[in-house]
Amino acid sequence: MNAPILPFHIAFPVNSIEEARAFYGDLLGCPEGRSAPDWVDFNLYGHQIVAHLAPGETGATATNAVDGHGVPVRHFGAILTMPQWTELAEKLKAAGVQFVIEPYIRFKGEPGEQATMFFLDPSGNALEFKSFADLGMLFAK
Repeated sequence: MNAPILPFHIAFPVNSIEEARAFYGDLLGCPEGRSAPDWVDFNLYGHQIVAHLAPGETGATATNAVDGHGVPVRHFGAILTMPQWTELAEKLKAAGVQFVIEPYIRFKGEPGEQATMFFLDPSGNALEFKSFADLGMLFAK
C-alpha cells in the first residue's frame, strides 16, 4: 500500500491531568495542544495523543510473552530514529524512570530486529518506544 504516512490519534485514561502534563510535557518533551479541565492534547513525535481524566480506567496489567519478556498488552508509543531512541533511553534512565522492559535489542539477527523499551506513565499506562536500524524491516516476517 502506497498511502501517505499520516499522524495517528489515540486517547487514553489518566488519574491526573497535572501528572500527565509533567510526564508527557516535561519529561517526554511533548508540546501541549488544546486542553480542557478533563483532557489535554500532546504532540508525540508528530502524533496526537490525548490524556483524558478517567481514574477508574487506568493501568495496564495483562502481558504476552515476546522475545522472553512480558510485554504489556495495552500499550502505545512511537517508532524513532536510532539517535532519538538512544537519547530518550538515556533521558529516562537519568530521570530514574522504572522500566517494565529495559532498553535492549529485540529479535537480534532476525527479520524485524529492533531496539525497544517499555515503561509506565504515572497512571500505569504502558508505553513502548522502538527503533529499527533498517526501517524497511518494520513489517518483516
